Amino acid sequence: MTPSYLTSNVASRFYSRWLNADPARAGMVTSLAELSITPAIFARLLQNETAAGMPLPRAMRRVRNLVLAGLIERDLSGRAELDEVMAAISGFADFAIRTHLAALMAEMTQAHGTPIGAESGKPQEMIVLGMGKLGGGELNVSSDIDLIFVYPEDGETRTTTPEQRQLSNHEFFVRLGRKLIGALSEITEDGFTFRVDMALRPNGASGPLVASMAMVEEYLIVQGREWERYAWVKARAVTGQPEDIAALDQIVRPFVYRRYLDFGAIEALRNMHAQIRAEVARQEARHPERSNNVKLGRGGIREIEFLAQVFQLIRGGRDATLRDRSTRATLHTLAEKNLLSTAEVEQLLHAYTFLRNLEHRLQYLDDAQTHTFPVNPEDRLTVAKMMGCQDIESLLAELDIQRKIVAAQFDAIFSDKKSAQAEGNAGEAAAPPILSDAESSEAIAARLSAIGFNDAAAVAQRLLLTLQSPKLQSLPEASRGKLTALINSALPLIAASTTDHAATLARLLDFFEAIARRAAYLALLTEYPHTLERVIRMMSASDWAAKYLTRHPILLDELLEDRTLKAAPDWAAFAAEVQRQLAAHAGDTEHQMNVLRDLHHAQLFRLLAQDLEGDLTVERLADHLSALADILVDATVKAVWQTIHNRHVEVPKFAVIAYGKLGGKELGYASDLDVIFLFDDDHPEAPGLYAKLAQRFITWMTSHTPAGILFDVDIALRPDGASGLLVSRLSAFEKYQAESAWVWEHQALTRARFCAGDAAIGERFEAIREAVLRQPRDPEKLKSEVLAMRRKMRDAHPNRSQQFDLKHDAGGMIDIEFIVQFLVLRHAAQYPQLTADIGNIALLRLCGELGLIDAVLANEVAAAYRAFRKLQHQIRLQGHDRARVEFGRVENEAARVKRLWSAVLA
Repeated sequence: MTPSYLTSNVASRFYSRWLNADPARAGMVTSLAELSITPAIFARLLQNETAAGMPLPRAMRRVRNLVLAGLIERDLSGRAELDEVMAAISGFADFAIRTHLAALMAEMTQAHGTPIGAESGKPQEMIVLGMGKLGGGELNVSSDIDLIFVYPEDGETRTTTPEQRQLSNHEFFVRLGRKLIGALSEITEDGFTFRVDMALRPNGASGPLVASMAMVEEYLIVQGREWERYAWVKARAVTGQPEDIAALDQIVRPFVYRRYLDFGAIEALRNMHAQIRAEVARQEARHPERSNNVKLGRGGIREIEFLAQVFQLIRGGRDATLRDRSTRATLHTLAEKNLLSTAEVEQLLHAYTFLRNLEHRLQYLDDAQTHTFPVNPEDRLTVAKMMGCQDIESLLAELDIQRKIVAAQFDAIFSDKKSAQAEGNAGEAAAPPILSDAESSEAIAARLSAIGFNDAAAVAQRLLLTLQSPKLQSLPEASRGKLTALINSALPLIAASTTDHAATLARLLDFFEAIARRAAYLALLTEYPHTLERVIRMMSASDWAAKYLTRHPILLDELLEDRTLKAAPDWAAFAAEVQRQLAAHAGDTEHQMNVLRDLHHAQLFRLLAQDLEGDLTVERLADHLSALADILVDATVKAVWQTIHNRHVEVPKFAVIAYGKLGGKELGYASDLDVIFLFDDDHPEAPGLYAKLAQRFITWMTSHTPAGILFDVDIALRPDGASGLLVSRLSAFEKYQAESAWVWEHQALTRARFCAGDAAIGERFEAIREAVLRQPRDPEKLKSEVLAMRRKMRDAHPNRSQQFDLKHDAGGMIDIEFIVQFLVLRHAAQYPQLTADIGNIALLRLCGELGLIDAVLANEVAAAYRAFRKLQHQIRLQGHDRARVEFGRVENEAARVKRLWSAVLA
C-alpha cells in the first residue's frame, strides 16, 4: 500500500477532533498502531474502559473510536493493508454484537426468565445474522451493519421468581433485539458504535423485527425473491448455539443454492442485472453526485460484488467451494475453477482494492457513511493525497480506468448472447448511421431528407449544435458514444412516427442533454430500445409530457413494462402502498416527503402514458387525478400528525375540504389544490396543534426536495380569506357560512367536498354545505352578486389577442360554471338534488330535466363544456399556459353558452 502524502491528523477531521479532545489519546493511538489491530485486543481495550467506571455502551463507543483512529493511522502510514482494515472493523463489529447481546440477555432473563422452546424444552438464544459486508467479513470503516435476528423456537420464558414477568419467546426476542439495536446505534456524547440496518429481514421494514426459524423457512419457501437469494449468500451467524446455526443453514441453503443450473436461473439473473441498472439510474437521478459513487456507480464496488456472487448463485448448489461469503475469496475460487481467467480476476481484485481503499478515505474525512466524492475542492484534494496522488485529476483518471475495467467485465458476463448476435446480424444489413464523427451539416441534412424529415437543414443544424455543445463535448467518450448511438436510433423513429419532426427532435435533444451526464439512463435506453420508442411517442404527442420526463427522468423505468404501464389504477392498492412505504421510513421526514413525490410522479406518469395513447377521456382522467390527490392528501395528513410530538390524540379530529378543481373532481396534471382545514376538538391545545398540522401539511406539499414538489396549495378560500385563521373550528365555519360569507363563497361551496381526514367532520361539513346551499335567496339580489363577481373576474383576465380564451372569455368555461352555480344557489331550496357534487355537466343536464332551463340547450351547453375541457387539456399538454384557440373552432359552442347566459342571467 502506498503511504498517504498526508498525516492522519491533517487528513481526517474525525481523527483530529478525537485526538485533540483528550491529551492522553495521542499515546493510546500510537501504542495501538504499533501492532496489527486484531480481534484479540478488543476485550483488553474494553476492560480498560469499564475498569475506569464506564458503563458498557459508553465504553464500547470509546473503544470503537480508538480502534478507528488506530486503523486510520496504520492505513494512511502504509502499515496496514486493506485486508487488515476490513478484518479489524468486521471483527470489532462481531465483538460489539456478542458483548452487548450477552449483557442484554442477562438483563432480560433476570427480568423475564429464560426463553424455552415449546417443542424441545431447551433454553433459546438469539441468532444474530450479519448480512452484506459484515457477513463477508469485509466491512468498511464507517459502514452500517446489516443484521437479521432469528430465534429457534416459539414458546414462553420460564420464570423462577414472582418478580419476573413471563413473556412469549417472540416478545422476549423482539425486546432483546430492540435493546441491541439501541446499544449499538444510539448516538451519545461519544458517538455510536455501529449504525444498524434491519431492512434485509423477511418482509423488510413491514416484517417483524425478529423471526423464528419456522417463520424464516415459510417466508423463503413462499415469498423469497430472486434478489433475496443474492442477499442471503452473505448471511453469517455472529451469535447463537452451533446446533441452532446448523439448523438455520439447512433452511437457508436450499433457497440460495439450487441443485441444478437451468436456463430459467440464468434468465432470472439477467433480470436482476436489469433491476440493478434501473436502481442505479433512480439513485443517480435523485443524487446526481452519485455519478462518482464508488459503491453504486458504474463500474463500482457493487458490480464487483454482484459479479462474484452470480457465479455462486448459478454454481454454488453443486460446488460448495463457491459458497464463501467473501467477495475476494470467491474471485480467487473463480480463477481456480477457470470460470474467469487469472488475468481477469487479478484486474478485478486490483480494482476492488483500489475502490475499497478510496471508499475508506472518503469516510476517513468525517467518519461519515459516504461513497461519493465531496463537493469541496480542498476535501477532494485531501482524498487524492490520502490515495497517494498529487492532485485530484490523477485520482479521477485512475478511478476512471478501474471503473472501466470493472464495467467491461460486468457487461461481458451479463450480455445476452442471442440478443447481441441478433443485433449484430441486423447491423450488417442496416443503413449507415446518420451521425458520425466530423460530419458536415449538408451531409446530415441529406441523410435526414432521405428518411423523410421535413426541414432537414434546420434539423441538421440543431443536431450539430447539440453534439458540439460544451456540455456534451465534456462527456466521457463512452457516454458520448452512447448518446450518439441513441440519437441515430431515434431519428428514423421520429421520421416514421411523427409529423412535426423538428419539435419532437428538439424535445428529445433537451431530454438527452438533461440526462447526458447520468450514464445509467443512457445505458437504460440503450439496453431497452422499446423504451426509447415510447419516449419518442410521448414527446411527439405532448410538450408538457416531454418537459415532465425531462424534469423527472427517474420515471424512465416506468416505460419498461407494458403490464404496469397500461394497467388501470387500483386506488385501494395504491393507498396501501403509500402507507406501507411511509411506515417503512417513519421518523425520516425528508425520506417520507420524497416517497410521496416519487409515488405521485410514477402514478401520474402512468396516467399520462394512457392518456396519450387515447385510453382515457378527459373526465375519466380528471377522476383518476382527483383520486390520486385525495390519497396523497390523506396520507400526508396522517404522516405529518405523527411528527407532532405533543399530540393529544393518535387520530386527529381534523379534515381537509377540497374546493375548485379538486372539489369538483376536475383536476388536471399541474392543477393547484384549493383546500381549507377544519377541526372539531375541544381540547385546550387543539387550535395550536391543528394550526401546526396545517402549516406542516402545506410545507410537505409545496417544499422542493430532490424529487420536486408534491402539489401547490391554495388556501385563499378559507373563512375571511388571507386575514382568516389557517384552521377553522367546525362550529365557527358553520356560523361564518350562515351569517358572514359572501355570495361568491357560496358559489365556491357548490364545488366543495370532504377530501381527507376525519370522516365524521366530513359528514358534518357535507350537512353544513347542503344547508347553506339550500338557503332561500332573493333571486334579483343573487343575480346581481353573481354578475358583479363575473365582471370582476373578466376584468382581471383581459384577452387582448385575436383568439378565444376557452376559460375566461364570454361564452367560455367560467360562464358555464357561473350559470351552474347560480342555478344551484337559486333553486336548491326547492330541489335538494342540486346540492350533489356531481360536476357541471351532470348538473346542467339535471337543471334541464327539472325544467329550470331549456333541456335541449342544457345538453348543448354540457357538450360545449366537455369540448372546451378537451381542447384546454390538449393545449396544456402542448405546454401552453393559456388555453386559447381560433374563434372559428368554437364559435357554435360559445354562441350556445351565451344564449343560456342570456336566458338565466340577463
